[in-house]
Amino acid sequence: MLWSGLWELPQGDTRFGSDPEHAITLPREDAPPVAGVLRREGQVVTLLPAEHAEIHVRLSDPDDEDSVMKTPVTQPIVVENDRSGNTTTLTLGSLGMRVHSEPGTDRLWLRTWDEDMPERDTFTLPDYFPVSDEWRVAARFDEYEEPRTLQFADVTGGLVEYRAPGELVFRLDGEERRLITTAGETSTSFFILVWDSTATENTYQGGRYVRAPFPDSTGWTTIDFNRTYNAPCVFTAYSVCALPPLDNWLRVHIRAGEQRPEKPAY
Repeated sequence: MLWSGLWELPQGDTRFGSDPEHAITLPREDAPPVAGVLRREGQVVTLLPAEHAEIHVRLSDPDDEDSVMKTPVTQPIVVENDRSGNTTTLTLGSLGMRVHSEPGTDRLWLRTWDEDMPERDTFTLPDYFPVSDEWRVAARFDEYEEPRTLQFADVTGGLVEYRAPGELVFRLDGEERRLITTAGETSTSFFILVWDSTATENTYQGGRYVRAPFPDSTGWTTIDFNRTYNAPCVFTAYSVCALPPLDNWLRVHIRAGEQRPEKPAY
């Protein structure tokens, strides 16, 4: 999915539509001058649709996975964000819309995408380094006495909060190295934000992401750097991506995983 817009939602009312005077300006071919108001009260966002705006809630048909149902929005509704477990997806013309949230922050955004965006047909993933067992390393889990709450900078200039249960300790290029891991209470694997020296050459300058299985009964797991991948912000300016902390900067060239595209968004 290629994002086409991202607007932070302040407390109170935010008007949206194709009128350029609005804080959220949508394409004229999809939206009337006034499509409605997004009213934020704390962490609750309510959509107040304008008359004849033709906004719909998009629902999957439980009896047909390939089919969707669209219900017109004619009265105010609460818009559940995309980390609520019950995301509200809205449509307006060819646009999809949802309220976006990031972990450990009270910031909320309206995110949009366009089903008619021509880039959907031409998008290609960047190159990967050749897969090699050299970049599959055994790692010992060094658990903290208590999980720590850490704040990482993001590409919007804000902070994103993650739960860090411990560190993975491993050897690479002849030296012992460590990476802070993150995992929510319901996670099924570690999520690791990592920077390495290939960022100065052919991987994303801000770092990459990789997942690793939880440790086995002996306290060991494997980090497969062949599976290192780019954050969404590499491909679009309409994303909120956390950046690796300095403790996760590895001063070694990890020639594995996904490389940067020819023209990164950042």
